[in-house]
Amino acid sequence: MDQLINSLPALLRAADGAEEIATAVAFAVWNHVAGEGLRRQTAATSLQKQKLTVAVSDSVWQRQLESMSSHFLVRLNALLGQGSITFIEFRVDPKAVAKCGGHKQPARDVAGNRQSDSQPVSLELVSAAALIRDPDLRRAFLGAANSCVRRREGNQQS
Repeated sequence: MDQLINSLPALLRAADGAEEIATAVAFAVWNHVAGEGLRRQTAATSLQKQKLTVAVSDSVWQRQLESMSSHFLVRLNALLGQGSITFIEFRVDPKAVAKCGGHKQPARDVAGNRQSDSQPVSLELVSAAALIRDPDLRRAFLGAANSCVRRREGNQQS
């Protein structure tokens, strides 16, 4: 996957400004940068004049991701080429997220096992995980942190 992502700037140059290709590449890079956890809560919906619009499932996600937008811009432009995207607009649109496959892929724990839908990954954990570049390390972090939270919640209920 990394080889494909790394080849995208060359694809953009070869496309010579074709808007459809630029949009498809930006969407693919958003999915890569967002990672598994955020892909379930977001969906890139348009690219116009270097502004990427991303649908989010609710206003909590919108506020959290807006606070991290500079981080996402750096990561997106590192993969696409500087200045490819100058602004990210996060819009609340749960239907667009669901249409693009959001909320359908359950999170996985450290061992790669699916977690039940009744154990959602918290916003704070996904936000922290978004800063981890390595997908395997990010998955391990989310699994371990989520297990720790569930264990603590179980101890408090006993």
